[in-house]
Amino acid sequence: MERTPEDRSEDGPGDGSAPGPGDGTVVVVGGTSGIGAAVAARFADRGHRVAVCGLDTGRTPTGLRERVEVTELDVTGAGAPEDYLAAFPRVTALVNAAGIIRRREEFDPAVFARVVEVNLTSTMRACVAARPALEAAGGSVVNIASMLSFFGGPLVPAYSASKGGITQLTKSLAVAWAPRGVRVNAVAPGWIRTELTEGVRASDEAEARILDRTPMARWGDPAEVAGAVEFLCGPDAGFVTGAVLPVDGGYLAA
Repeated sequence: MERTPEDRSEDGPGDGSAPGPGDGTVVVVGGTSGIGAAVAARFADRGHRVAVCGLDTGRTPTGLRERVEVTELDVTGAGAPEDYLAAFPRVTALVNAAGIIRRREEFDPAVFARVVEVNLTSTMRACVAARPALEAAGGSVVNIASMLSFFGGPLVPAYSASKGGITQLTKSLAVAWAPRGVRVNAVAPGWIRTELTEGVRASDEAEARILDRTPMARWGDPAEVAGAVEFLCGPDAGFVTGAVLPVDGGYLAA
């Protein structure tokens, strides 16, 4: 779907109240697959105008591609998230779901830097670029953190560091932007059935260790993370900012 100025609503609250489907655009950075795609589908189902961006847009589920605006974008490119977000005058929700993981390769400083650039720095860039449009719509931000925001990952130092950074970035922006009427929260998924966990799920031994520790004894579904994101963007979370909500089947509590 191609965006035009006529397609964008200019109506809606600018005072921090909960936005509705007609108030602007929900933007999902990293919304072409996995958790991001599930989030985009959730908001599209609710009647919101939704725009997603990310690499390999051909992976975007067919049923979703027909209902949202899809843009190929490298979030680490010069000016990429800034130019992309400048096209939206009103953003009701910004969801930052772009992320990579390189496991043992992350001990290479160059790989470490790349993971942090994608997972953390691009999130900061997107948030700052979208702030005026979020203010205009009374919108909110939800960043995708991780259970590895809370404890160390011996095989993924860069991923863990970047997700720990997401939690602190979320809290810092929440404090900074509350006077502007913009809420900033995060969700921290546990073990979810996505492309990032395919390698782990392929190992019976690794899967058994995970499920044995998870009180709910199963993998999470991306749609369950999307539900938490929707809650944090909605009116029932109107007094919630700076929160990091685990969606992990009890893994952190075990």
